[in-house]
Amino acid sequence: MGYHIDVPPRAGTSRRDALGMAAALLAGGALSFRAAAPASAEESEDSCTAHYDAEFESALAGADELIPEEDDRGIARLGPPGRCALPLRRHYRITARYGVPGDWLAGHHTGIDLAVPRGTPVYAVGGGVVVLARWSGAYGNAVTVRMPDGHYAVYAHLSRIGVRQGARIRTGARLGNSGATGRATGPHLHLEIRARRHYGSDVSPSAYLARRGARLW
Repeated sequence: MGYHIDVPPRAGTSRRDALGMAAALLAGGALSFRAAAPASAEESEDSCTAHYDAEFESALAGADELIPEEDDRGIARLGPPGRCALPLRRHYRITARYGVPGDWLAGHHTGIDLAVPRGTPVYAVGGGVVVLARWSGAYGNAVTVRMPDGHYAVYAHLSRIGVRQGARIRTGARLGNSGATGRATGPHLHLEIRARRHYGSDVSPSAYLARRGARLW
């Protein structure tokens, strides 16, 4: 499967570092492997081909440690308690659902891919602190938000980032515009929800949002 790269990737970490991080995840029981399955025609169109990216995970860990959890206090009051918003306000197509088996390091697709034209506004599903807002390797231009309940939302493959690192944002705040940066077969939003910061702690975005009043079907 081919992929589109809008921005040249930065130099990555060494193979030894990447293997070390993967080994740590495996030791913690965060990852499980399943046999790779070929993607269907629907899943291969305007979706992700991104794999685990050690550079992004390292940058995210470093940035997260610089923003104390005390900064999260009061964010829940910026929006309706326990409520979420949809990340897009125009029609989209789901081109790769969460959990589709494949050759990702986690053994499955770690988010949900929503195909929309390049430049479509992207909004925060929940308020929080912007932990990272920058080029993020395989995720392309991405924004990662730490929410008050401890979950992290990753908005990937953006054509434009409209928030800065460290910003406190409301539910529904505009984060940027959709695109096809990083490893992607076409313009779409990859939305990933993690129960913790670490790769492999992903949960179903559809289920997470549905429990909080926003249906992503």
